[in-house]
Amino acid sequence: MKKYLCALLLPILTSIFLSSCIEDANSEKSFHNHEIPKLSPNRENLNISVLLDLSDRINPQKYPSPAMEFYLRDIGYLKIIAKSFEAHVMNKKMIRINDQIQVFIDPEPSDNTLNKKLSILKISFNKDNVTKEKILNTCKKYDSISKLIYEAAIKDDHYVGSDTWRFFKNKINDYCIEDGSRNILVVLTDGYIFHKNTKIKEGNRTTYLTPQDVKHFGFNNTGWKEKFDQQDFGFIKANDQLSNLEVLVLGINPSDKNPYEEDVIRAYWNKWLEEMGVKNFEIKQADLPSNMEKIIAEFILSK
Repeated sequence: MKKYLCALLLPILTSIFLSSCIEDANSEKSFHNHEIPKLSPNRENLNISVLLDLSDRINPQKYPSPAMEFYLRDIGYLKIIAKSFEAHVMNKKMIRINDQIQVFIDPEPSDNTLNKKLSILKISFNKDNVTKEKILNTCKKYDSISKLIYEAAIKDDHYVGSDTWRFFKNKINDYCIEDGSRNILVVLTDGYIFHKNTKIKEGNRTTYLTPQDVKHFGFNNTGWKEKFDQQDFGFIKANDQLSNLEVLVLGINPSDKNPYEEDVIRAYWNKWLEEMGVKNFEIKQADLPSNMEKIIAEFILSK
């Protein structure tokens, strides 16, 4: 009887063993780690760009924040973005890795040292150069180098503004959009847009918005939205080819003198991004990084 069972089970067990060996041999190596957050099945290539607004909004003397200075919030956001990028790459099969993350300042800083720091934050991984150690070094770089960038900007104390409008017009297609990738642009800004060399007005459309403009346009009472819509206020459309771009705006920080200011800023950005063809975007107020971690990670990792 035992001989009969052995003769019967041996071919079955052999078949299972061989199938298992073949499956293991054909599986693709990955860096999956139980400490990395569980992701959705989507494993698209990620192309993440971050645009920093290094205007005087980060000046801790002009705009102090006892809970946490705004430049430190930016650094915290950058660390979360890098951490989310790490999680994405770590959870991909090695053969499928083709992902990158980068940081931009516009206008480009004249300080060559600062430009070198920015170049270090341009990180690309593919199956030929990726290692677990390199992946896990991304967050460390973004934490340490971003501190140096912000501290240098504050020490320089020469805030020329961020040319966000012109970046969307002239650079975003070449710098931030790759075929075959999920393209995400994160803009770290207080929501206002101004640069001394980009001041254009066409009717009630502008390339800029400051607290003074909000007041001048009369957006400080309950009828602001009706006026905004009927008289076609908003940013001048800078681009119409952004259907392959997703945008996350972080750090909206309206003046506390006008209870409608945040709504006005959101209306400008909503209208602008929709007119430029951006289908997926979110606009978030400045908050502590610990409160923003889930929001940022879900935007980057979930789709």
